[in-house]
Amino acid sequence: MTETDLLPLAAEAVSHLRATRRTVAVAESCTGGLVSHLLTSIPGSSEVFRLGVIAYANEAKTSLLGVPERLLQTVGAVSEPVAEAMARGVRQAADSHLAASTTGIAGPDGGSTEKPVGTVCFSMGSRAGFTTLKRHFPGSRSEVKLQAAREVLTWLKEAT
Repeated sequence: MTETDLLPLAAEAVSHLRATRRTVAVAESCTGGLVSHLLTSIPGSSEVFRLGVIAYANEAKTSLLGVPERLLQTVGAVSEPVAEAMARGVRQAADSHLAASTTGIAGPDGGSTEKPVGTVCFSMGSRAGFTTLKRHFPGSRSEVKLQAAREVLTWLKEAT
C-alpha cells in the first residue's frame, strides 16, 4: 500500500464530511501528519478540514492539546487514554464537529513486550463522545503509518 492507494479513501472521507456538513480536526503522533496530508490532498477539503496537529513530543501533546502530564507519566504516550485526550484537545482547539488522533510505535525501534512495534492507539469522536481503540499493524515503519492512516480515513468515511 502507498499514499496514492489511500487517496480514493481520503476523497470518500472528504465527500462524506461535505455531504454531512461536518468539520474535522486531527491530532497525529506516529502518523506524522500523513492523515492531514491525505485529507488536504483532496480538492474541496478546505470546507471540512479545520486543523491538523503533529504532536510528536510529549511536551507538544501537553502544551498544544492539553494532555495531562500525569496521564503521560502513568500510562505512556502510546495508550488509549492519551489518544482520547489528544482527540478531545484538537477538537476543542479547532471547534470542529469531529476529531481523530493517532499515537503509536511505527518502528523499527521503540517497542516493548507490552507495546510492540506496530502498536497504534486511536481516538475518534465528537462532542457527543469518543471511541478509542488499539490496533497492531505488521510491516515496516511506512507500512504501519499507512495502515494507521487508513484506519482514520475509513472512520471518517463512515462517521454517522
